[in-house]
Amino acid sequence: MSLNILKLKNQKNGIIALGTHLGILQSMMDYDYLCGKDKPDLVGIIASGKKSLRLFWGDHEKMIPVYSTIQDVPKKTRLEVTLFINLLSGRRAKSLTYEVLKEFPNLQGGSIFAENMPEKNTLEIIHALGIKQFITGPASVGLLIPGHLKLGAIGGTQGDQLVSAMLFTAGNVAVFSSSGGMTNELLNLVTKAGQRVSFALSFGGDRFPILTPKQAFIAAEKDKNTKAIVYFGELGGYDEYEIVEMIKKKEITKKVIAYIGGSISEMFEKPPQFGHAKAMASRGEETAQAKTKALLSVGVKAAASFTEFIEEVKRIKIKKVLDSSPSSQNDKMQQIQNRTPSLFINSVSRDVGGSVEIIGQEMLSMATKQSFGHIVGSMLLGRQLRSKQTAEFIEFVMKLLVDHGPYVSGAINTMIAARAGKDLVSSLASGLLTIGPRFGGAINQAAAHWLEGVAENVDPHDYVERIAKQHKRISGIGHRKYRTDAPDPRVSIILQFADKLKKSPHTDFAKNIEKVTTAKKANLILNVDGAIAAVLLDLLTEKERVSQNELHELIDIEFFNALFVLSRSVGFTAHYLDQRRRDEGLFRLSPKEVGFSE
Repeated sequence: MSLNILKLKNQKNGIIALGTHLGILQSMMDYDYLCGKDKPDLVGIIASGKKSLRLFWGDHEKMIPVYSTIQDVPKKTRLEVTLFINLLSGRRAKSLTYEVLKEFPNLQGGSIFAENMPEKNTLEIIHALGIKQFITGPASVGLLIPGHLKLGAIGGTQGDQLVSAMLFTAGNVAVFSSSGGMTNELLNLVTKAGQRVSFALSFGGDRFPILTPKQAFIAAEKDKNTKAIVYFGELGGYDEYEIVEMIKKKEITKKVIAYIGGSISEMFEKPPQFGHAKAMASRGEETAQAKTKALLSVGVKAAASFTEFIEEVKRIKIKKVLDSSPSSQNDKMQQIQNRTPSLFINSVSRDVGGSVEIIGQEMLSMATKQSFGHIVGSMLLGRQLRSKQTAEFIEFVMKLLVDHGPYVSGAINTMIAARAGKDLVSSLASGLLTIGPRFGGAINQAAAHWLEGVAENVDPHDYVERIAKQHKRISGIGHRKYRTDAPDPRVSIILQFADKLKKSPHTDFAKNIEKVTTAKKANLILNVDGAIAAVLLDLLTEKERVSQNELHELIDIEFFNALFVLSRSVGFTAHYLDQRRRDEGLFRLSPKEVGFSE
C-alpha cells in the first residue's frame, strides 16, 4: 500500500463517489471551483434512484451522472477514475470498495467515510489492496492536497470554511489525525499560525485504519515540499511506537510536532472507551503518557498538554508561502454564496442575452446553416449531431412518416374532433393520444429487439423462438400488404443508408430475423418500422458514438418513437385543416354501422 503525494499533484484526478452525501460532494465541487479548475474532479456517482445529481459548479448547476452499478459506468469514465470516495454505510461499504478496486484500471486510492465497518471487512480490504494503492478510513474525512485535491469532508463542507482555513495554497506542513474533527482543527491551527499545509489526511477512527500512521509518515518523508509533520494521536494501539522506530532508523528525518490525546484516562480505575474504536488503553504502553514519553525520547516535540501543543505549532520555523489569488477566491465565494437552485435543468435551449441558443448554437445561425434533419436529430438527442449522414437519414424518415392515409386511428380521431368543431390543438392531441403499442410505437419496440439481440449475440433463429415462447410478436416484422414476392420499396431505400457504414450489426441482425420469419410466412418481412430502428441504431453507434448504455436509455425514454410523433403531427394537422375547410358538420355513425353483440 502506497500514498504518492507527488503523483496525485501532477495528474488530472477523476473521482467516483459510492453513494451520495450532498454536503460532502458539494464541498468537493466547491473546492475544485475555488481552486480555479476548468471542471470538477467528480466524474460520476454510483447510487440508485436517479440518472443524475444536481450539484453547483460555481453559481451554475451541473448534472453529475449517476450509475446504478459499477458495470453501468462507461469505459471512458472508468479510465478517467483515479480515486473514489465511499459514502455508504459501514455495512455496505466493503462490497462496492471491492468492486471499485477490481473494475477501475487506473485507480490509485480512495477514502471510506462510514464508521463502524466490521473489522473483518476492513482487514479483507487491506489484503485486497494493490502495492501502489491507498485507502483512508474507515471513519475518515479524507485527504487534502491544497490547490490540487479534496477527497471527502476534510477541511469542512462549506465554501467559507475552506477559504477561512486558507487551504488553497500548498505549503510545507503535513497534518495527520485519526479524528476527522481534530484534522480540521489542526488545519486551522497550522494556517492561523502563518504556515500552509503540504497535505493532510484523516486515518479514520475505527480500530484498524487501512492507511496507517506509519504509511502516512512515509508519504510525508518522500514529499519534498513537506518540512514538518503535525500529528494528533490518541491512547490505544501501538502506532506511535512504529513512528519512534522509524525515527531511530532515520527513515523519518523531518520535524514532528505531536500531541497524544487521552491522558485523562489514567485517572480512572478502569480505562474508559473514548470516541474512536481504539481510543482505549488496555495496557500501560498504550497510555497517552507512555506514548508521549517514547516520542520525546527520539526528539519529537511531543506536548504534555494541548495548550503546549498549540504553542509548539506556532513555533514552527519554515519559510512562509504567499497565498495564491486570494482576491480571485473571494470573487468566486460571492458567486457561491448567492446561488439558488433552479426549478428545471434544461440542456436543449436557453436564452443568452435575448438570443436563443439551441444545443449550444445560436438559433438563427443554426436555422440558416443546418438542415432540418440536423436540427431535429440534435434536439432529440440532446447534443449536436456529428454526422451529416445521420442528419440526412433523420430528415428522410421525417418525410417518410409524415402520413399514412386517413384510415389509421390517429388520423380518424383528428378528423372526428375537427368535425365536432374542436380547435387545432385539441384535435391534434386527440389524434396523438392514439399513438401507443398498437399504432406508432413499433419503431421503439423494434429498436429494443435489435439492440437486445446484438448485445446478447443471440442466434436469430433462437431469438425468434424466444419471442414466440413468450406469445409475443416481433415488432418491426410483418406487413398486411407487402410480401417477399412483392417487397416494400420504402424498406430497400431505408436499408441503403446502412450500406455506407463500416459495420451494421443491428441492420444485419434484423435482416437475419427476416430470413427466419419469412421462411414461415411470406408476409413476415422486415417492415418500415423495423428497418428505421435497425439503421438508426447503427448510425447512432458508429457515427454519433452513442454507447450501449446510452442506446438502452434512448429506448427507455422513447427516442425512436419521437420521430414518428413529430413527423405524423404534420399529417394529423393537415387532416384537421382539410376537415375544417370542408366543414361537413358533426360526424355520426348510423345504428347499422355499429354492430351489437349480445
